[in-house]
Amino acid sequence: MFAPLQNDSFLRACLRQATDHTPIWLMRQAGRYLPEYCATRAKAGSFMGLATNTDFATEVTLQPLERYPLDAAILFSDILTVPDAMGLGLSFAQGEGPKFAKHVRDEAAVSDLAVPDMNKLRYVFDAVTSIRKALNGRVPLIGFSGSPWTLACYMVEGSGSDDYRQVKSLMYSRPDLMHRILAINADAVALYLNTQIEAGAQAVMIFDSWGGVLADGMFQQFSLAYTKRVLSQLKRSQDGTVIPRLVFTKGGGLWLPDMASLDCEVLGVDWTVNLSIARAQVGGSVGGPGKALQGNLDPNALFAPADAIAAEARRVLDAFGQPHTDANTTGPTQIFNLGHGISQYTPPDHVAVLVETVHQHSRKLRNA
Repeated sequence: MFAPLQNDSFLRACLRQATDHTPIWLMRQAGRYLPEYCATRAKAGSFMGLATNTDFATEVTLQPLERYPLDAAILFSDILTVPDAMGLGLSFAQGEGPKFAKHVRDEAAVSDLAVPDMNKLRYVFDAVTSIRKALNGRVPLIGFSGSPWTLACYMVEGSGSDDYRQVKSLMYSRPDLMHRILAINADAVALYLNTQIEAGAQAVMIFDSWGGVLADGMFQQFSLAYTKRVLSQLKRSQDGTVIPRLVFTKGGGLWLPDMASLDCEVLGVDWTVNLSIARAQVGGSVGGPGKALQGNLDPNALFAPADAIAAEARRVLDAFGQPHTDANTTGPTQIFNLGHGISQYTPPDHVAVLVETVHQHSRKLRNA
């Protein structure tokens, strides 16, 4: 059904296998920093008009790959499609973040929640299949979802938040309700990601974007436990091919040792994490178990002049150190990415500098 994969460096790095360069892709690589994305969004009329139209979603997913030799594509969608399918009424105003028409803050609202019918998300799965076909084997396609905790934050707050007051108030005052929300979310996310895999996703990523706002102890109980619940239900392979699972907790560097036991292949880290320390904590040794690491350039570094961007990219690669190069075994590997999503104000030419530098310098590191 799908063309053979021509560039498998991303998938190999996920599985801690040797590659000839450090693969790179960017969170939000299909997005507002590209003028061609803005033109397509204008045609679609709205963000959800873009995300729910198979042709438009395919088009914008491929746009960054036409500009840059990136090593993976990521489905164009939003982390909040699952609660939208639960009937909470997702909308995006121009220039504003997501908003839900309904909040989940009391017993009645929680009792109304259920794992949604995946047919309500058919537009996502149709986009996955369409994108995979359009890629024609150029690079792998990553599917994704928000984590149970991150989804719960939006569901309780009703939108983004500066102080997380509503969701944390519910968590501390009614932990029973919060656990019920998270259990439903975890089962919904697992089903959602498995259906993406069946539709053609070659790796899946869980974005725990708000995990880092939790107190120590609360993170383990209300975020990590439910990420584990998702991972325990995910398909390990499709059509005989392993499907890597990636977990990214923004602000979660403190808990990397806790995350070492997650049943996933890759841990993403933000720019606050020292990659050398992260490698020592979770990267494992040659021939032994461990996690591939993804990250972790500060997105704001891309506003610097070209020589500064290149220097910062080299610094991140050097911080991780030399990846292992033995094709006969597994060992520490890095997937280069930003520490969070790319800013809409990023000059597109600066991204070209980053991608070229990562490919060139990572090849030199392997021959050092």
